[in-house]
Amino acid sequence: MKTKLLSLLVIFIMGTASLFAQNKTGKFKVFGNCSMCEKTIEKAAKAVEGVTSADWDKKTKMIEVTFDESKTNLHKVHMAIAKVGYDTEMHKASDEAYKKLPGCCQYERAQ
Repeated sequence: MKTKLLSLLVIFIMGTASLFAQNKTGKFKVFGNCSMCEKTIEKAAKAVEGVTSADWDKKTKMIEVTFDESKTNLHKVHMAIAKVGYDTEMHKASDEAYKKLPGCCQYERAQ
């Protein structure tokens, strides 16, 4: 009897924990050049509510973002990064935001 009760309790706790753990990871391309770009891109991504980590690789131009799916989505992360001047696969930064980037951060943009 105690074993069944304990087993049921463990299953209930595991099920409840999985409902609250809604972290998701996404990966997408962000155009940039240098370490200064890396800091700015990662800071913009992490500023989105629900984002728990962001790691941009300047060689591959790919960012990996972990976020709470109940608080945000990848679209919002793309928008936040574009807002600070960096083009993503989904959003192009405004010309005004791009021109504010330091010279070393201004990458060659697609037409």
